[in-house]
Amino acid sequence: MTPDPRLTPARPDLAAAQLRGKIKAEHYVEGRLVRVCAGLADLRPRPAQDSPIDTQALYGETALLYEDSEGWGWVQLDRDLYVGYLSINALCGAYAPPSHWVKVNRSFIYPAPNMKLPPLDALPLGARVSVAEPGENFARLHSGGFVFSAHLALLDETESDFVTVAERLLNAPYLWGGKSSLGVDCSGLVQIALDAAGIRSPRDTDLQEKALGDPLPVSDGLAGLKRGDLVFWRGHVGIMRDPYTLLHANAHHMQVASEPLAAARRRISASTGAEISSIKRLAPAC
Repeated sequence: MTPDPRLTPARPDLAAAQLRGKIKAEHYVEGRLVRVCAGLADLRPRPAQDSPIDTQALYGETALLYEDSEGWGWVQLDRDLYVGYLSINALCGAYAPPSHWVKVNRSFIYPAPNMKLPPLDALPLGARVSVAEPGENFARLHSGGFVFSAHLALLDETESDFVTVAERLLNAPYLWGGKSSLGVDCSGLVQIALDAAGIRSPRDTDLQEKALGDPLPVSDGLAGLKRGDLVFWRGHVGIMRDPYTLLHANAHHMQVASEPLAAARRRISASTGAEISSIKRLAPAC
């Protein structure tokens, strides 16, 4: 079986040490644990600024760094195992483990507990931070800076309804590979919403379709759907808000849009010829 290059840290010249004997490469290296220390970091398939964005790493994510060369780090992300190149400036040593996550669409890191100061960085929904000192108004981070305390939740405090999280991103612009309110794609919307509910998800649509939920019958009438059901086409996914309404980041509206599933189904079929490939239902939260 051919390894998935998106999830396999292997190139003809270099591969992860654990792949020795499994995948041929000129050299094998042990990965070094690093942490993303930029609010958002674009992960690319090639070490070049004009290379497409495959996905984005969020502040506080950990990764294994296999190569540091000419301003780029070749990494494998810990959260979803995606492999690619990040700017080396977005990476730093693995300091104290995260204790909280950002539960709002966007929050700022300030140099002091004062909202009037220019922010040092902006944190997206789902970013992980390590709080050194909680505060009534601002929390001080181990990495430096202060974040508004009410924007943070403990790591074990998760959302009960992932659809509510996705709904907060309604009208966010569409961005291929995006994973924040500044820009998000269809599978990114699913992944970050599920992550906020404590549910691990692969990054790309085809991987999500294989890994998530139990299949439901795909009928002409699409009867019996519920809030939280995932509807898949080849290369696309959306989230049901109710039995009839689909929420999805899409290139037709170029934003996260809410519309009748029947309308989206007709348009996608007419424009691409693609039909719904599966509908998946997640197990109810315990």
